[in-house]
Amino acid sequence: MQEITALNQQILKKITPSKENRSKVEAIAHELERKVELACKEEGVSAVVRVEGSVAKDTWLSENPDIDIFLQLPTSIPRKKLGDVGLKIAKKAAVGYEQIERFAEHPYLQIIVDGYRADIVPCFDAKPGEWQSATDRTTYHTDYIKKHLSKELLGEVRLIKKFMQGTGVYGAEIKVGGFSGYLCELLIIKNRSFSETVNAFARYNNRVIIDIENHYVDRQNDLLLLFPEPLVIIDPVDKGRNVASAVQTEKLYIFVGAARAFIKKPAEEFFYPPKTQPLSVASLNSHFESRGSATVFIVIDQIGAVPDVLWGQLYRTKRSLRKMLELNEYKVLKNAVWSNEKNLSIFTFELEEQVLPKIKKHLGPPLERELEGENFLAKYTNNKAVISGPYIEEGRWMVMVPRKTTDATVLLKEKLADGGKNAGFADLIAESIQKNLKVLVNNEINAEYAENADFAGFLTEFLCGKPFWLKI
Repeated sequence: MQEITALNQQILKKITPSKENRSKVEAIAHELERKVELACKEEGVSAVVRVEGSVAKDTWLSENPDIDIFLQLPTSIPRKKLGDVGLKIAKKAAVGYEQIERFAEHPYLQIIVDGYRADIVPCFDAKPGEWQSATDRTTYHTDYIKKHLSKELLGEVRLIKKFMQGTGVYGAEIKVGGFSGYLCELLIIKNRSFSETVNAFARYNNRVIIDIENHYVDRQNDLLLLFPEPLVIIDPVDKGRNVASAVQTEKLYIFVGAARAFIKKPAEEFFYPPKTQPLSVASLNSHFESRGSATVFIVIDQIGAVPDVLWGQLYRTKRSLRKMLELNEYKVLKNAVWSNEKNLSIFTFELEEQVLPKIKKHLGPPLERELEGENFLAKYTNNKAVISGPYIEEGRWMVMVPRKTTDATVLLKEKLADGGKNAGFADLIAESIQKNLKVLVNNEINAEYAENADFAGFLTEFLCGKPFWLKI
């Protein structure tokens, strides 16, 4: 326990903003707030402009403050116009800064100011329970946290954020699918410390349900029906919302595993993980050879989409690709997708085998289903394509028939000839596949590996599989 306390203090010194740092960030936030207010007046839009997020709540990390300026627009503006109106005002306010248009539920503007990232986000000035967009709750979230999170607990929030950041589970954006800053703050309000939050998740057994405001104190059955997820944190300002709904199950389990490892052996690496050292090309090829499996890469280039849209389409396509391979009897051992979010995305599938036997067993109906059996025999008894059978095995009819394709790369190239539209691929991915597609196996990826350090790190971690916190 003393070891963890000493480590926490050591980490807190690094992640707590200094007086100078705090003054600079707050000055930037308030200057942006002023500029957005001025842009609203120039556009003739009556709006409430507020600094939100971790800067407003004083839960930000010194290394990467999130400066959020929220633009509360009148509810008289049509819902479909929210993004357009907000972007127009934001761009006028951000003249002279580097601007990046992003998209969550609706468009918003990200800018870079003196090396700091800031988001200008539109929302509606909505009353509780009358939400028109997901961001309408944000001002209420800020007010709730500032009211219920004491100064003594601000450092605890910073610790849990940094721990989650270090273990790769922090961030509610689609790419990460992890824990949001607001969710971290609620966990500290509930558990009262970083250490107890880690202990609580280390004890994870089946499901975590937290209802701080007791919205469902006498309605447990309703709660179970409304929120089936393995992690349920009822939003204090909206009882119909699970704050943790965006947390991918895999990220929850990674957090549980990391929490258990941290309790056994606390170390600074959980907060500041070592950078992955990519394998040399020679070592990479040795890995491929020694594994005896087939790692198949589907390489596509430019996709015109903001990151949240891009990752949503990449993950949807990855699921469709895996389903396609499994339906054709290729056993997928692992799969993942990497992208530089600009001009290169690579789907990675490790298969037990690239090439399957030319024949396969096709199961017919059990003998007790006489009519189905007759239909099966009518179809296959004199079928010239049948290699063996029909015959009876373990109480049902069987035949041996040839596979349509026996090579995974051939299957993928055939199925992706139309961009994969008939396989459920997302539209933007299908367009990119039609323009330029490479299907590579094992060391055929060497050129992309050697030219992209970030991809090299990704593939090294994919092949290793072991999280860094099991190596401590």
